[in-house]
Amino acid sequence: MASIEDKILKQIEALPKGELLLPADFSELGSSEAVRLSLFRLEKEGVISRVAQGIYVRPKESSLIGKLVPTAEEVAEAIAKRDRIRTVPTGSYALNALGLSTQVPMNIVLLTDGSPREIKVGKRKIKFKKTTPKNLLAKGKISRLVIQALKEIGNGKVSEEEEKKIIDLLKKEDEKDFKHDIALAPVWIQKIMKKALNDGKN
Repeated sequence: MASIEDKILKQIEALPKGELLLPADFSELGSSEAVRLSLFRLEKEGVISRVAQGIYVRPKESSLIGKLVPTAEEVAEAIAKRDRIRTVPTGSYALNALGLSTQVPMNIVLLTDGSPREIKVGKRKIKFKKTTPKNLLAKGKISRLVIQALKEIGNGKVSEEEEKKIIDLLKKEDEKDFKHDIALAPVWIQKIMKKALNDGKN
């Protein structure tokens, strides 16, 4: 057991501070139970900190504010990786991710094909909402956010400024992914998205 813990410790010390750690990262070193117990002990020793169930971090220190904790966004990404689930940011989180809103949402809402649940990270919450497979088919990092952000704003409520910003962002999207994703969007969103495609050709 001690040797597994030593190997895990060595692997952790080779990582940059602030790196998120999952038990699965150490699966080749021993059984899941042995890894879990080793991580539990390393947490007690202060080598790592637990940020959510089954997610740890190698603490990062700041001379001004002490320990820096990972953002809820980073934790959400780690959970998706750990559980091998697909997620799509939605609501105000999608707006913020695209820079259409400067307000950082207290709750991160993600559509998923995994189990619906809520995870607390500090004062913020990550909500995984079960959705239909169609909502998770979008491939482009920008276009899938755009579809969800526009749904949040609402049909007929998109300002000229927001539309211009969205079109500029979509021009950076991979063309193949973009064309694939347009077909998945509601018709009124397709009309806005196609402007980026047409502008790009002219």
